[in-house]
Amino acid sequence: MRFAATPPHDGTLAKYYTLPEDFCFKLPAHISLEEGALVEPLSVAVHCAKLAGITFGSFVLVLGAGAIGLLCCAVARAWGASKVIAVNIIAPRLLFARNYAATGTYQMEPLSPEENSSRIMSNTGIGEGAEVVIDATGAEACISTGVHALRRGGMFVQAGLGANTITFPVAQLCSKEGVYRGSFRYGPGDYKIAIELLEQQKSASRSL
Repeated sequence: MRFAATPPHDGTLAKYYTLPEDFCFKLPAHISLEEGALVEPLSVAVHCAKLAGITFGSFVLVLGAGAIGLLCCAVARAWGASKVIAVNIIAPRLLFARNYAATGTYQMEPLSPEENSSRIMSNTGIGEGAEVVIDATGAEACISTGVHALRRGGMFVQAGLGANTITFPVAQLCSKEGVYRGSFRYGPGDYKIAIELLEQQKSASRSL
């Protein structure tokens, strides 16, 4: 398996980039190249949502409001999640997240993971915790906060990569009988779903 931009392979910011035809997806005519450029990160979000098993009515907590975190929020909403809470340390990113796809936000404070998770649950209305937690940061403090904010029997998906080795509250995860899943970019069918989501959004915009 090879990924563009993963050394020693060059990335796709070059003017021209050649690939085998069967590795390519044709964009619908009404999807611009700018929107098409989002298919790769959107596929990462689709893969996370599939691993998490997001369904109609899910309570989803997304740690990180960068490109991947925001797109995870968008896919969660598109798949019917009733609450999608975005968490970040930067207020303008949270404002964007709220206007974009999140139903609620929380700005991380210089507190312990236990305290931050408690405030997330009480301030955002997710009660006993989130059924799905997606960490798009890779930061140890965020991962620990997410484990504490996970509902009993919930699913934690690790999308962000930081340090090779981290410490997190495994006893909390075990006592909740939660599931911790790793996520590595995307898999078969994820690009196709991402393009369909873009197409659906375009169709919705035209009908308004």
